[in-house]
Amino acid sequence: MLALVAGLIVFMAACQSGGPKKVENLAINAHQVTAGEVIQTSRYTYIRVIEDDRDYWVAINKAEIKEGETYFWSEGMEMRNFTSPELKRTFESVFFVQDFTDQPITTDRPVPAPTMGGKQPVGEQGGISVERAEGGMTVGEIYAKKSELAGKKAIIRGQVIKVSPGIMKRTWVHLQDGTKDGGNFDLTITTQEVVGVGDVVTFEGTVSVNKDFGAGYYYNVILEDAVLKK
Repeated sequence: MLALVAGLIVFMAACQSGGPKKVENLAINAHQVTAGEVIQTSRYTYIRVIEDDRDYWVAINKAEIKEGETYFWSEGMEMRNFTSPELKRTFESVFFVQDFTDQPITTDRPVPAPTMGGKQPVGEQGGISVERAEGGMTVGEIYAKKSELAGKKAIIRGQVIKVSPGIMKRTWVHLQDGTKDGGNFDLTITTQEVVGVGDVVTFEGTVSVNKDFGAGYYYNVILEDAVLKK
């Protein structure tokens, strides 16, 4: 109740003052928002933000966010009727945002158009070197041997690069371990497990090849229904 009252106070103050002064050279896809109500969970931070004459929810990887402060974002995916199991709450609409920041996203810092459906490309992360799991394979090996692995179980250890929860009733995890096969360096995992960006984790799942989920979610190789291994 106190958090709700505080959020309403921030919202009313923003409306009365006309909100913070707009950054003039914002990138075309950038949003400038004021943080209202903030809800912390074990992995994610949910923020009710005010932008111009509307307010809506965004979700980001867990971070310290101050109510009443100005933030910016450009890359996000809207999920409707999304239920947070930890909060036991359903959001009518929430944007899962990749680049929530307190620094203006300006025309001097080009950004791609936000994707409201389909997958966003993930770049290769430098400096990653993860030891192969016992009985497991590397990212490069899974790509190289995809034909013989199709439909079989595989174990992979890697560093979490990106997490997209609640899409098609799955969490989508991108893993990299420093290996690759040609230009393939990132392996996507579908799971019900909770992990965070930067975690080094070991998954076991079923290898699928040429998998098309629709809405732009097509994968040459993907590890499905994966579970964490200790």
